Amino acid sequence: MGDDHIRTVIIDDGHRGQRFDRALTDAVGDLSRERVKSLIANGAIRREDGLPLPNASAKMEGTMVLTITLPPPVDAAAQPQAIALDICYEDDALVVVNKPAGLVVHPANGHGDGTLVNALLHHCAGQLSGIGGVARPGIVHRIDKDTSGLIVAAKNDAAHIGLAQQFAQHSIDRIYHAIVAGVPVPPAGRVETWLARSPQNRQKITVAATGSGKLAITHFRMLQRLDRAAMVECRLETGRTHQVRVHMAHRGHPLLGDPLYGRQGPHSARLRAMGFHRQALHARHLGFMHPISGKKLAFDSDCPDDMQQLFTALAI
Repeated sequence: MGDDHIRTVIIDDGHRGQRFDRALTDAVGDLSRERVKSLIANGAIRREDGLPLPNASAKMEGTMVLTITLPPPVDAAAQPQAIALDICYEDDALVVVNKPAGLVVHPANGHGDGTLVNALLHHCAGQLSGIGGVARPGIVHRIDKDTSGLIVAAKNDAAHIGLAQQFAQHSIDRIYHAIVAGVPVPPAGRVETWLARSPQNRQKITVAATGSGKLAITHFRMLQRLDRAAMVECRLETGRTHQVRVHMAHRGHPLLGDPLYGRQGPHSARLRAMGFHRQALHARHLGFMHPISGKKLAFDSDCPDDMQQLFTALAI
């Protein structure tokens, strides 16, 4: 399938004391932590003296120069499937999709097919970047299964690296619209916390002690007051798993319909009657520099019908 791709990475002293896998994930930007762990286990990441890193959990002791040998992409385990896609933009380097709620982004336990990756493999006919490994070709970032809205995928490795660097540098413009319980007071603000996976429930992300987990920053403002609820805009300064959902719940305003972070409240019966069974969250805006041309691209997506109907039902 082609030659190995070799990259040199310098990890500075600012990562001293961190685990190798965490420091590398932060420094590289376009490889998931699980992918980094796998590469370390396979001896594909080596020190300047040619010796492999001992293990993923060993601690950084100072500035290091590392060589990463990325094996050539293998045929994706996921199979192409003719799933309709709402394409907002496409060129030779990337594709921007307006994802519907309910569509899983990439194959995982319990979702072996019927995902966005399966759809992209069919739509792009073998033109997806292989950097992400066999499970998630082309995927640079993701949004939750039951969150709707904009997502970008890379068709080649150069585009994947360029986009991943922008996500790592938090230079991507990402705006979400959400319908939350209660009315935020004050109506706008900044939420800054550390987030980590819950040891009690691995599906949940929790607010962690300072310095534990990953720093997450969300800027929110109320767009419209509703009946014991509000439509809010959330602008991401970072992009962590479940960030908007956790941060708004942390402020006392969980997203309506959220099965993980929501709560029973005055809207529960109405949501059930409407058949609204997901978090009321939509990835409204996505903006970034084209990784090849350098041109600024920006895309907007209106809230889907179910959120529009919920908004209308709660309007006052």
